[in-house]
Amino acid sequence: MTAQLLAGGPVAEVVLQDVRSRVQTLQNSGITPGLGTILVGDDEASAGYVRKKHETCETVGINSFHHQVKSTDPANALIEAVEEFNHNPEIHGYIIQHPVADGFDFNEALAIMDPDKDADGLHPVNLGKLVLQEQGPVPCTPAGIQAMLIHYEIEVSGRHVVVIGRGPTLGRPLSLLLTTKSPGGNAAVTVVHSAVKNIPAITREADVLIAAVGIPSFVTPDMVKEGAVVISGGISWEGKKLLADVDESVGEVASWITPRLGGVGPTTVAMLLRNTVEAAEKTLINS
Repeated sequence: MTAQLLAGGPVAEVVLQDVRSRVQTLQNSGITPGLGTILVGDDEASAGYVRKKHETCETVGINSFHHQVKSTDPANALIEAVEEFNHNPEIHGYIIQHPVADGFDFNEALAIMDPDKDADGLHPVNLGKLVLQEQGPVPCTPAGIQAMLIHYEIEVSGRHVVVIGRGPTLGRPLSLLLTTKSPGGNAAVTVVHSAVKNIPAITREADVLIAAVGIPSFVTPDMVKEGAVVISGGISWEGKKLLADVDESVGEVASWITPRLGGVGPTTVAMLLRNTVEAAEKTLINS
């Protein structure tokens, strides 16, 4: 069996086309959506992600703002950046790029973020809305994965989804999202992690297997049921080479698989911009 590719580009373009239309509508009403990014430290991969987000903003008409916090700055420099973005009316949504440099507290900064400007959907208020299935920004990578499943007409309702990883930015919110009563949801979700014994015995039961661990080639063919859908959500780097959680050889067992390049990444950026536009639309409604 040779798997079909779950390419993120076509999915992202559908989302971005919708974003462009909504940006135009907002601009006709005198509002240009603004996305802000806060980068803490000098991690090259994180800086690359931030550049990509700003480049994509330009293609859809969203203004972008950036604040660089140096790793040598005092810890309260991050807090000051968050407060600055909270009070800037031109910024409708913003993110704190994760991870932050040592010596800075991501969770502390997240807690003082205006939840209405939380473009990443990671503020405790917005994660609570996800739990309660209330309207709010959804974490971008989980939302992008769900959009891919819907776009390629991969049914998850009533099926067994296994998520490898329980991190707060991907594994945990994704497991919540896929259990909600919504298109691309209503699944039976199992979450496994480093404390679980014999992970392959569980993953081989999955109709849809999603890796979110950031360990290169963690998922190998012996861990996958024949014909399963396999998605690599986590990534890592070897120099400048991007490595996926799922080994490419899994494509000989799976029915669908994300490519090493152009998988979940484009959809993550698209969902970030969608969250930003939705935040701007709320300001128009409330004005």
